[in-house]
Order: sequence, then structure tokens, then C-alpha cells
Amino acid sequence: MTTNVRTRGGGPATGRSASRRSHGEGPFKFVSTGAGVLLLGIMAAIAVFLISEAVPALQANKGNLFTDLIWEPNGSQVFGIGALAFGTVLSSAIALVIATPIAVGVALFISHYAPRRLAGPLGYLVDLLAAVPSVVYGLWGVTFLVPLLRTPSQWLNENLGWFPLFSGEGAIGGKTMLAGGIVLAIMILPIIAAISREVFLQAPKMNEEAALALGATRWEMIRMAVLPFGRPGVISAAMLGLGRAMGETIAVALIFPATFDISFEILTPHANSIAANIANGFGEATQVGRGALIASGLVLFVITLLVNMGARMVINRRKEFRAVGA
Repeated sequence: MTTNVRTRGGGPATGRSASRRSHGEGPFKFVSTGAGVLLLGIMAAIAVFLISEAVPALQANKGNLFTDLIWEPNGSQVFGIGALAFGTVLSSAIALVIATPIAVGVALFISHYAPRRLAGPLGYLVDLLAAVPSVVYGLWGVTFLVPLLRTPSQWLNENLGWFPLFSGEGAIGGKTMLAGGIVLAIMILPIIAAISREVFLQAPKMNEEAALALGATRWEMIRMAVLPFGRPGVISAAMLGLGRAMGETIAVALIFPATFDISFEILTPHANSIAANIANGFGEATQVGRGALIASGLVLFVITLLVNMGARMVINRRKEFRAVGA
């Protein structure tokens, strides 16, 4: 029994060309498998390093790592990451809420509304924003955004102070959670916009043309044919941006006032994060203090993994739903 192997032009392939293909698949499979194993090995090595460095500090800790709001590992050896983890999650959530709708709007404009001569340069500009160093965003936030937000923060406090996020007494404005969240939103916006744009461009053209042929407006076509197709990609982009926001260091270290309390008041100077605390305290940390900072980094590592696992579960459920609906 013989099997005919066709070449690209349609004719039967010779035994030599088929042999070349079989010889080429082996090294490619080996390299691909090796790359995947190497990635898993790197993640495992990072986890082992964090755990081995954090264990001595955790044994020396005289407080509770998860509930204490005190950070004094260099002195009394009492430290906890409750306030730091809260600030990390809250600032990242603020950034995600602000950045995602704007990024999706930018992606839709570039992919379906803007003229081609404008869409190309605008897409390059959005991609270029992702290459700006984080310290530049932090300096911009400290010198320009923080003073600019004083008046809007006072207005929000006076008119919407009944809402917990905008409540607070005393100093309103300055280096606040809101300022840090806005800077993080600007930093993750190009990532979400770029990935969403590429996903929207992959939407089936036949579905778009069919919707337009049935009399749908452009927005109705986008709502029925583009957004359902691109929803898993947008979720992936948002989670990737969330991971970037959680791990951002220099920008938030310049903006956050480095307090160690839990407060939902985003208009008052109450803000800190795990990454910012590591950047601020690593240089003058003792051996126990360095281990405490690494322990907080381990917690951030676990939080990031959980966020990405949750996003993957949501995406898989939506794929199953689409498959059943089809």
C-alpha cells in the first residue's frame, strides 16, 4: 500500500523531499518541547528561590504575615503584608476599570472605524506607548498628574463623599491611590489595546459582511459579529494588563505615600503596594528584612498566578459556551 505525498504545486513529492520533511520535524519538535520545559523550569526555579529565601524570615517573624499591618522587619521583626496586598489589588483594579473600556474603544476605532491611512500610524503610536520606561510614567505622575488631581479630588469628595471610595476627611488629593491607579491605567492601556486590536482584526469577514448585508449598522455589526468573537481575547489582554499593574514597581513607588493601613479612601494619602515596598526598602534592609521583602514577593507571585489561572478558566468556559451555541 503506497501513499502519495503531494508537493506545494500539486504534484507528487519525491522520496527525498518527504525525507527532508520527516528529518525537519524531529528537531523542531525537540526544540519546541525543550522551550516549554525550559519555561516551566524557570518558573519552578523562581518559586524555589523565593521559598528558600523567605522561610528564614518567616520563622523570625513575630507577627502574622497575612493580617498584621506593621512593617518593621529590620527592627522589632514584626511584619505583615495585609495592607500591601490590599493596596496592590485595589490600585490594579482601579487601573483595570479605567483602562479596559478605553483600550477596547481604541482597538475598535483602529480596526473598524479609522481610515487605513490613519489606522496604521495610530496603531504604531499605541504600540510605542508600551515601550516608554515606567520611571518616565512615574515622574510624569508626580510632577503633573498629582497636582492636577487636587481640584477634581476635592469635587468628588464634596459631591460623592457618601460613596466609600470618595469619602475621607483631612487632606484630599496629593499622592493617593487614585493617582497611582490612573498612572497604572495609562501604562497598561497600550497592552490591552494592542492585543484587542489584533483579535478584532481576526474576526471572520464573512460574518461582518453578512451582518451589513442584512441591514445592520456598523455598531450593530460590531456588537453581533466582532465583540462576541473577540471577547476571550479581550479578557486575556485585560488579565495581562492586570498582571503588569500588579507587578509595576518604580512608577507606583514614586507616587504612593508608602503607608501601611487598609483604607478604601482613594482620595486621601493612603496607598502602598508590594512591589513599591520592595523597591523602597530593599536597599537598606537587613538579612531578615531582605527575607521579608522576598516573602512579600512570593505572595505577589502567587497572586499573579491565581489571577492568570482564573482568567484562563473564564476563557475556557466562554469557548465551551460558544462551541455549544454553534
